[in-house]
Amino acid sequence: MAYLLISVTLLHLITLAMLFIATMEKSWWVWNPTETSDLWYNCRFDNATGSRLCATIKETEWLQAVQVLMILSVVFSSVSFLVFLGQLFTMSKGGLFYFTGLCQVFASLTAFSAAVIYTLHNKEILLDSKIQTSGGFGYCFILAWVCVPLLLSSGVLYIHLRKKE
Repeated sequence: MAYLLISVTLLHLITLAMLFIATMEKSWWVWNPTETSDLWYNCRFDNATGSRLCATIKETEWLQAVQVLMILSVVFSSVSFLVFLGQLFTMSKGGLFYFTGLCQVFASLTAFSAAVIYTLHNKEILLDSKIQTSGGFGYCFILAWVCVPLLLSSGVLYIHLRKKE
């Protein structure tokens, strides 16, 4: 039981870190190694100064939907972890972690929705950026997709996990 508890907790913390990185890092769309776009900025690396120069993205409805859904996913997963810690110390023996599991499932669904919207509407999201045909999806976009099954499996594990002494 202790190994299962430790592994579920580690899975939760890993997915939470991956979600946070996917939401905040600067690589949802990559044109080349020096020019990237994330959910908030278009950035390019300036060799002369050795720093990144970033400009805000023109906000479209699709971009705002992706931003909100990714932030909600991080919030659901964070709340889920805090509730899990609370339930771990206050719940009676034999109790199930339903609320924790449901929060993880909701986090999975919101991350899934954000990734699907970005996949289907990246041309509208990157409208004022460079030509989309010259670039591709970045590692943060891939992290968001990887988080979906991990969050879903974590949520299912929490729903079936029983507290034992």
